[in-house]
Amino acid sequence: MKKNRIGHNCKKLIVHNWRLYVLMLPALAWLIIFAYYPMYGLLISFKDYKGTLGILGSPWATPLWKHFAAFFSTSIAKNVIVNTLVLSLLTMLFSFPIPILFALLLNQIQGKRKRKFVQTISYAPYFVSNVVVVSILNVICAPSGFVNTIIQSLIGRPLLLMSSAQYFRTMYIVSNIWQTMGFSAIIYIAALTGISPEYHEAAIMDGATKLQRILHVDIPLIMPTIIIMLILALGNIMTVGYEKVYLMQAGTNTQVSEIISTYVYKVGLQNAQYSFATAVGLFNAVVNFVILVVANQITKKVSDISIF
Repeated sequence: MKKNRIGHNCKKLIVHNWRLYVLMLPALAWLIIFAYYPMYGLLISFKDYKGTLGILGSPWATPLWKHFAAFFSTSIAKNVIVNTLVLSLLTMLFSFPIPILFALLLNQIQGKRKRKFVQTISYAPYFVSNVVVVSILNVICAPSGFVNTIIQSLIGRPLLLMSSAQYFRTMYIVSNIWQTMGFSAIIYIAALTGISPEYHEAAIMDGATKLQRILHVDIPLIMPTIIIMLILALGNIMTVGYEKVYLMQAGTNTQVSEIISTYVYKVGLQNAQYSFATAVGLFNAVVNFVILVVANQITKKVSDISIF
């Protein structure tokens, strides 16, 4: 009886709010077509895929984990996993806190126009293509470029910044910070905007300085947002976009620049080993999912903040 009543109430609610469900249909269709339907292709990782036979027509791999075992048996597997983890962790270590600091400093700028101008300038690089960014790096960091002109005046010789393995991670992280700092700060700026002015007024009346207000008002109140963003960042720890890394690769830096995504691109598309590349990509996704769940559970226990 109770279940029938609940079902009747749900139907009544849907009929009453049918306009909202109609508005939701395009987003739902996009999610199904572009997010869930492509997951059907994961079957390739358990098959010996042949383009002429299709996914369902291709024979199953024997054993099913054949392509996963093949990846871990390669000499490059350990190297690409370590490179991916190191590059991702270093990027997160330096790139994650900077947008927070930038948002806190931007929030202190007096005058709406000045603040909007600085914000616009800061997030504009996010919309610059990776091809353009790497081209800019190649020009300014060339042996006769602007950066090396300064370096040569200081140490007496130019540095091979774009082709040397020891500088690859530094160049990637610095350019990534420049590209993403302003755009990543938007969510923290929004969180700071949502703080009631009453908190700051009370702090001012108690004699708090700007720094004290940042430390004891702003940061604690945006901490839930910071934790959520940290969980999401940890959930992508094994995901480093291949575009910029691939463009920055040179024959002399592949020992540190070859990561999972570039390896999958080369093996999957250039060598047409689709089953092998899909297996590597699936392994990457599963590790990310496990890390996301673990990070979520830890933060839930420690701070009672989680995404699910």
